[in-house]
Amino acid sequence: MISYVTLGSNDRRAAKAFYDAVLAPLNLKPGYADDEMVGYGPEGGQTQLWVVQPFNGLDATVGNGSMLALAASTRAQVDAVHAAALAGGGRDEGKPGPREMYGPNFYAAYFRDPEGNKLAVVCRSPA
Repeated sequence: MISYVTLGSNDRRAAKAFYDAVLAPLNLKPGYADDEMVGYGPEGGQTQLWVVQPFNGLDATVGNGSMLALAASTRAQVDAVHAAALAGGGRDEGKPGPREMYGPNFYAAYFRDPEGNKLAVVCRSPA
């Protein structure tokens, strides 16, 4: 259903360093980068997450109610992504753990990147 997602950044170099570390446990790698954007996806696959300076030239801002949820294959990946986010200057919005209200195997963590964008990382596999 979704082709790609963009997150705004006012400091693409800092954002690249953050997302390189955060997305590594999910085996997502930067596929394209220049002074205005960096794109991530699986090696040899389609770039699906772009971190960009807004194309309209205005400052990047955070969307109230917006959140990007990243898929993880294992609970260990959820833990690793969350830890990398906090180590890289992100802010905790919900420690890794089960969220049974969303399903019996729903295991997730929530954080904000240094720009304030809210993200989740979710594993739906049994423990």
